[in-house]
Amino acid sequence: MAYAIRIVKLYKYLYENKRETVLSKQLLRSGTSIGANTRESKNAQSRNDFLNKLNIALKEADETEYWLELLYQTEYLDENEYQSIQKDTSELIKILTSIIKKLKEDNDK
Repeated sequence: MAYAIRIVKLYKYLYENKRETVLSKQLLRSGTSIGANTRESKNAQSRNDFLNKLNIALKEADETEYWLELLYQTEYLDENEYQSIQKDTSELIKILTSIIKKLKEDNDK
């Protein structure tokens, strides 16, 4: 939830201060979807459904990372702004990757 809040605030900043709407809407969609899919995984109908929801969250995190890099490379974000949120994005990707890897290993046993 905290990450999604950061994404919403970043979207508002980009919209209000930079007048950027296209890239920031993509960022908003993918960045808030990470938490939504993770939350949805809590009510998964099976272990495979749980794994599927986390895989979707990971894909959304990867997409979010792309939009952040694009916003940085096109100078909508300065280096400090980019590094701050990129660090959190990278950590989310690492956490999701670790959980997914562990679940797949457990399924193979």
